[in-house]
Amino acid sequence: MSNFMQPINFRVLFVFTPLVFALTGCSETLHSQRTIPIKTSSESIVYPEVDTVLGEKLQPNEEVVAQNIAQVIEKSIREQYTAGNALRDAHPKAHGCVRAEFHVSKNIPAQFAKGVFIPDQSYQAWIRFSNASNDASSADIDKDARGIAIKLLGVAGEKILESEKQATTQDFIMINHPVFFANDAKRYLSFMHDVNSHNMIRKLHIPFALGFKGTMNALGARNSQIANPLYARYWSMVPYQLGLGNDRQAVKYSVRACSVTANNLPKNPSHDFLREALKNTLQQTDACMEFLIQPRTSSKMLVEDSMTEWDEKVAPFYQVATIHIPKQNFDTPEQNKFCENLSFTPWHALPAHKPLGAVNRMRKVIYENISRVRHDMNSAPRQEP
Repeated sequence: MSNFMQPINFRVLFVFTPLVFALTGCSETLHSQRTIPIKTSSESIVYPEVDTVLGEKLQPNEEVVAQNIAQVIEKSIREQYTAGNALRDAHPKAHGCVRAEFHVSKNIPAQFAKGVFIPDQSYQAWIRFSNASNDASSADIDKDARGIAIKLLGVAGEKILESEKQATTQDFIMINHPVFFANDAKRYLSFMHDVNSHNMIRKLHIPFALGFKGTMNALGARNSQIANPLYARYWSMVPYQLGLGNDRQAVKYSVRACSVTANNLPKNPSHDFLREALKNTLQQTDACMEFLIQPRTSSKMLVEDSMTEWDEKVAPFYQVATIHIPKQNFDTPEQNKFCENLSFTPWHALPAHKPLGAVNRMRKVIYENISRVRHDMNSAPRQEP
């Protein structure tokens, strides 16, 4: 492989949705045009309908691709892990799950006061910090994307996900990079065909499959080191609906520390220094993070284009909530086990927060199936807290 390709761990590149982790030998399956129903614990997953008013557009064979990828990942998980030891295929290494309070601003602008964003409303929450790499044994100093998954509790109202309509949770999922590296199923398929090939010349085609912009986005997501999960900034990368009816809009989310804090890497970091940094901070003091919303301000900001950042000068972020993380000891066997059994998906959502775009649509099938497989293998109850 050329030196240009050396820095890119392409199994880590799908850090926003576990679409192609562990894909060795799957190219033929992915090119199949058969529709294969993916079963949850109770019923088939209904593929999302597109919202043409907000600019969504279904891509050719998109549902088939999502279904086949879900089966490929299921096969990989069952081959990689033994019963009782199955981990997530993406973001398997957690730095910790912490208790938090999510407080919506009392004076939130009316255009954002939709769904869970009720003025002066507070929710208890669980927050999971993680590395994106599918290798749970990787050292925290390794360059990698970092994730934050927020689960609000006590959220009333029927949810989108068919298997969990009565759940009382709302999830927000982000990483510390603002853009994705592909927009359409054809690029996914081309990339996957190349990355699974045993032909070295074919592997050299990977950056051509992604294109220049996709390759740069991939390198940007991969090339990250942080000193403390509490001090990184995170982005949703893909858009979401906010509101219902004629006043619904497309938005993106972001989370950042309430104040600028030194983010210097340790000189001699331990293997799990991010867990240690999180633990040490919360043993000494409370932590504060801001939750931001970025409304789309131009028709040029396409909901199907997850490769292009929405310019903050044109579409600024607005703080709509504060996340208070109290002092606590989260690093206990009981809480770590609880953390492992949690499932996060952007489709744990009220209709007012419907995920938008192809990446999110495929996530619905893939995340749901992976969660079912992992819990089945571990004989663990699959339910929302």
